[in-house]
Amino acid sequence: MKHMRRGVRRVVRFAAVGALVCGGVMVSQAVPGGSAHGTTGSDGSGALTARQTDDVGGRLVSALGTSRTAGNWIGADGRPVVAVTDDTAAGEVSRAGATAKRVRYSMEQLASATEKLRSAPRVAGTAWLVDPKSNQVVLVGDSTVSTARWSRMKDLAAEVGDEVRTRRTTDSFTTRTAGAAPMFTNGSRCSAGFNVTNGKTGFILTAGHCGPPGTPWFTDATGRTKIGTTVQTSFPGNDFSLVRYDNTSLDQSSVLNVGGGQVVRVTGVADPVVGQEVFRSGSTTGLRSGKVTGLNATVNYPEGTVTGLVQATVCAEPGDSGGPLFAQGVALGVTSGGSGDCTKGGVTFFQPVTKALTALGVSIPGAKAQSANPSIASGGQTGAAPGTSGVDDGVSTLDDVVAYAQSFGPGLVVIVVGFAGLLSTLAIRPRSRRYRRYPAGWG
Repeated sequence: MKHMRRGVRRVVRFAAVGALVCGGVMVSQAVPGGSAHGTTGSDGSGALTARQTDDVGGRLVSALGTSRTAGNWIGADGRPVVAVTDDTAAGEVSRAGATAKRVRYSMEQLASATEKLRSAPRVAGTAWLVDPKSNQVVLVGDSTVSTARWSRMKDLAAEVGDEVRTRRTTDSFTTRTAGAAPMFTNGSRCSAGFNVTNGKTGFILTAGHCGPPGTPWFTDATGRTKIGTTVQTSFPGNDFSLVRYDNTSLDQSSVLNVGGGQVVRVTGVADPVVGQEVFRSGSTTGLRSGKVTGLNATVNYPEGTVTGLVQATVCAEPGDSGGPLFAQGVALGVTSGGSGDCTKGGVTFFQPVTKALTALGVSIPGAKAQSANPSIASGGQTGAAPGTSGVDDGVSTLDDVVAYAQSFGPGLVVIVVGFAGLLSTLAIRPRSRRYRRYPAGWG
């Protein structure tokens, strides 16, 4: 019996240790923050993993002010970089753990340059944005801009000064009308962005140029199954709209269908950072990845001017309009327009989701506004640029605890079972032999 108990204990202990090892491997692959819940890019562009960053750079810019800084971005080594205009600011940035780069122009000066461009007569096919890495405003003209008009734009840039750089592109800036899930109306198509709610009614957040209020949307081109109706739009100026669900049987959860049977649960909302790796899903081109290259871009589409956009290297094509931009389950924007395609590449512009949600008075179910937690080391300040961090606020409710545990996948269950098995071996002990005690003087 003693040998049998020892054998059982060894077998259980071996199985428990194996379960702990296997569970640890499974959890390490599914750990929250390591990837967008384990999904991968269907276009072969790489795994669906985006580096989650605590936006130290954004907090430093907010604390130091626009007269002493000129933007921030994520460096090639993954560290935050802040453009500064004086040595004192550079010292504060370094003490906070970021890299300081001395530049000539402050953000106030660059913003003044963009205002001068905006005050000029509108020229369709042009766009501009602040490039913090080059410390310049980049003015771009597409192939539709005539030689005469482009010459006038270049003269204007020269008048503004060296803080403006001009560049031509052989493509044209267009809205991408015609995402995650496709939506059809009157022979055209857009993509659903994010499911949102005002607390009572469910809506789809998508691009504003997709259609005016009253536009009906269907799940297919035949119009057999209705999705809903556009009830609010902001375009041009902005590029977002709300489609109210008329069909309550359709999924209204905070899950994105990114193709190939893969889904991403949206857990947060934030503004992106220059240099951040991001993902876009669209009904035409599926899941694509790229990096953020600029913020607060102004684009003069043929239909009108849109400001405050995010620029990224993620490609897009007609039909992708309104599709979601995200990273690690954090909602960042909806597809507006751009140039090029997914064969030769190009740039794409996105409406920031934070501004759209605030303007429309809606929220993504279960998604929290992201905020940076650590304070700035140089001054102990805790101020942060709104929604610029990929770090979650933490676990606070029962639903959060359950969702957090589920995000680890089955590996967590395997670990619990293994740990329980290991504890059970303490109860399986070989029966000790009892010896009769004899007087010390015996024998």
